[in-house]
Amino acid sequence: MKVQLNKLWDWKGQLQRWLIVGLLTLLVGLPLWSPPALATVVEDIPNLSASQSTWLADKAELLSVVTERSVNKTLKQISRQTGTDVRVITIRGLNYGETADSFANTLFEQWFPTAEDQANQVLLVYDARTNAPAILVGQEAQKLLSEETAQSIAFDNLLIPIRKGNYNEAFIGAGDRFAAVISGQEDPGPPEVEVTAFAESNFRTAEETNDTSSAILVVVLLILATAIPMLTYFYYQRS
Repeated sequence: MKVQLNKLWDWKGQLQRWLIVGLLTLLVGLPLWSPPALATVVEDIPNLSASQSTWLADKAELLSVVTERSVNKTLKQISRQTGTDVRVITIRGLNYGETADSFANTLFEQWFPTAEDQANQVLLVYDARTNAPAILVGQEAQKLLSEETAQSIAFDNLLIPIRKGNYNEAFIGAGDRFAAVISGQEDPGPPEVEVTAFAESNFRTAEETNDTSSAILVVVLLILATAIPMLTYFYYQRS
């Protein structure tokens, strides 16, 4: 009876130790895992025809309510005054192999399946995950908005403020430049790029130091996550 109790006690002790080891392993590995951001697919964007007045779809949720109203108002005025419809879409990320350009092309074809439907349309897509814009301009709209200007709006008016974290400024500025150019006013051009001179230094920046520290931490955690179960296993094998 005493032997059975001792075996039962040993079994409970081993179970407790394995539970503790398992919990430690889980806690070590947990910081290394994070749920993937949901990708946007064309089916997530509401269907649209040339007659519908949906101008801005902020699927990435980057913009304030005030900015959404301002951009929608600007794009609506462009349509009323010129007959050219400008649509702006932000997305939170794409499936593997998809790009902002391929997404924009697919959406453009889905919304406007014929050349006649596409003629007076402009579509600007911005992918927040890759920080990549894409723009398409219909054949008639190109008479008012050249390819060079369209690309400048997408890559300058958007990306210059976005690099500083100013999403609202970026999309308001893009809308205002669309309005000026398409309505025949003087092109205000892209925003100015601030150039700051930095003295050369042999010291690491705080960002570089943080990146190095983060890399070291990840390596240490990976080693611990692998080593702890192995050491525990060999310990019990030798006991």
